[in-house]
Amino acid sequence: METVQAAGVTRLLSIMARLRDRDAGCEWDIAQTFATIAPYTIEEAYEVADAIDRDDLPALREELGDLLLQVVFHARMAEELGAFDFDAVAHAISDKMTERHPHIFGDAADQGQSREVRWEAQKAAERAAKGATSALDGVALALPALMRAEKLQKRAARVGFDWPDTEGPRAKVIEELDELAAARTENERLDEAGDLLFAAVNLVRRYGVAPEDALRHGNAKFERRFRAMEALAGSDFPALSLEAQEELWQRVKAAER
Repeated sequence: METVQAAGVTRLLSIMARLRDRDAGCEWDIAQTFATIAPYTIEEAYEVADAIDRDDLPALREELGDLLLQVVFHARMAEELGAFDFDAVAHAISDKMTERHPHIFGDAADQGQSREVRWEAQKAAERAAKGATSALDGVALALPALMRAEKLQKRAARVGFDWPDTEGPRAKVIEELDELAAARTENERLDEAGDLLFAAVNLVRRYGVAPEDALRHGNAKFERRFRAMEALAGSDFPALSLEAQEELWQRVKAAER
């Protein structure tokens, strides 16, 4: 099994090397850089998540392959620069995983801590070793804004900067709603809209719900209900008044109950 797996990786690495060959490779692949490939890497990660949401294992196999290609692509470009190669990437993550699980791969005793407590303690130590000076260091700028807001809030909470219950963040959401309504300029609306969304993330997080999961669920529910409305109305839907569309919306909601 190990030989078969290694052969698959070796073949993929060879294909990428050929595609990036300056003399006999693909013009498009040769022209790419870390920056131009990064959006594809993010897109493929989302397509993996989509296959999982749809419980489509054949699609998951394909999308994992596409995501692996992104890793191989970046590693190949780094190898051409003399920085590191795919093998170094694999060894680096292997080292990290064994270091973060000393109770599994080392001699450290399991102290009965939760997985999250152990994991975060290890990551905090790694950040400190890299020279981190703030609790917020290391929260990637490229994360989706909703997810990054949650991570920033969780980091702040670990050093005590957090509401003790849901009342504080609930009041903050109401405050930000009023401030958005009072905004007069485009810049003020942008500022207050950001504050409102950040406060909403904080409130949802305090209820123990992952904001990204909540919004994905909300998106799926809206899409399901809207499509049901369109099915009820047929081609006449766009011509209906808002009141008639709202009536259809309520019918769909009632049917779901």
